[in-house]
Amino acid sequence: MNASPAVTILDGGLSTALEQQGAQLGGALWTARLLCDAPEHIARAHRAFFRAGAQVATAATYQASESGFRTAGYDAEQARRLITRGVRLAVEARDEFATEVPGLLVAASVGPYGAVRGDGSEYRGRYGVSRAQLRDFHGPRLELLAAAGPDLFAVETIPDVDEAVVLVELLGEIGIPAWFSYSVRGERTCAGQPLAEAYAALAGCAPLIAAGVNCSDQRDVLAAVEAAVAATGLQAVAYPNHGGVWDDVTKTWSGAAALDFGLVDAWIAAGARFVGGCCGLGPSNIQALAQGLSGRP
Repeated sequence: MNASPAVTILDGGLSTALEQQGAQLGGALWTARLLCDAPEHIARAHRAFFRAGAQVATAATYQASESGFRTAGYDAEQARRLITRGVRLAVEARDEFATEVPGLLVAASVGPYGAVRGDGSEYRGRYGVSRAQLRDFHGPRLELLAAAGPDLFAVETIPDVDEAVVLVELLGEIGIPAWFSYSVRGERTCAGQPLAEAYAALAGCAPLIAAGVNCSDQRDVLAAVEAAVAATGLQAVAYPNHGGVWDDVTKTWSGAAALDFGLVDAWIAAGARFVGGCCGLGPSNIQALAQGLSGRP
């Protein structure tokens, strides 16, 4: 892989790193359940990614929401405390490495509305709810995450332009730096909208530092990166999953393939400056990516 221009190495799939530790991730809360039951597993996963060469830790807040925790039996105060714990665990891991590796970052994960529903609609979009309802869901969560002190937001796996419009408005109000990534299939969002239309919805959002794609097949990344850069003028973010098909019932992937690092050069040439992995890509994959980008043997 070409070692230039400079690229920030993201972490990989937090769920993957947790499963490699033997953690059980069943249930609607998914990784967020461990914020209460086993936070040490989450901290260990962040450390593993930093040791592998990641420069960003993505907090375990993708599927964390006050409504989700309350449905699971927690009260409002407990829910808010658990959500902020997700950011704090990542910050603590970052600070452990600060002397050895300065400049590491923490991104508070902001998953889509569908992720909290736990019914696979995060990969379909078109939830059947109004923009006002989406704003009521995302607004308080963004404010809570911002107060926890991350370096930036990772607004990720967004399947739908309608949801993107709401999030862009909220990001503009809060003002914390963020990257924004859609989940895509081919040259459309997972909800079926053309990529040019999807990324045009992000144009002009002042807090955005990058736009792109995540949790999508690696073969679909290049078109999304090109569309994102063309529509927004921003650098791109790219972190695909390992491919395969998601089973809503078993909460597992099938038909996965290893990440083809030969594709990464094209992403970088097209403007990707934040590169990592998503579901199915653990610390060993990030280590290989980091070594390839740095030119180490």
